[in-house]
Amino acid sequence: MQVANLLQNHSHLFKTANGQVLDLACGQGQNGLALAQSGIEVVFADIQTAPLLALHEQHNIEKEQLWQADFESKQGADRLKLEQLALQGVIVFRYLHRPLFEHIKQAVKSGGIVIYETFTTENRQFGRPNRDDFLLQKGELKSIFKDWEILFYFEGIQHNPDRAIAQIVCKKP
Repeated sequence: MQVANLLQNHSHLFKTANGQVLDLACGQGQNGLALAQSGIEVVFADIQTAPLLALHEQHNIEKEQLWQADFESKQGADRLKLEQLALQGVIVFRYLHRPLFEHIKQAVKSGGIVIYETFTTENRQFGRPNRDDFLLQKGELKSIFKDWEILFYFEGIQHNPDRAIAQIVCKKP
């Protein structure tokens, strides 16, 4: 499994003694696993149960570190649970649900880190995703975290595979 370059380049920002990092919408969990292998305590959250069970069975991730969560449900229980956490960081790759941003920001403790990468509207030229709900507008990600210290920001086209993305690494004041 491929670990995101953005995480590889900035994983040093997470410290073993600073608490948990949430791998939100983790899918197969490759990014969280990379952090866990370096001694970081990771919580893996995803709406699908099967990938979470695979993390437990194939990678010996404790069940307490697995969170089957529906952050888009109308009830909002998982969003509320998220904002009650005191995390050293959150990592998100290839997922966008705009109402979740404020909950993510609240879940990270002061001095904590968010690493976020997802697609922009320019991605339509490459195929999916291509719906507005799943694509960031120009400058949108930077604007969401304008009150945080931005350590790294990129917005544009990357290759292999071709995709239009926005990336941010930021620190909560």
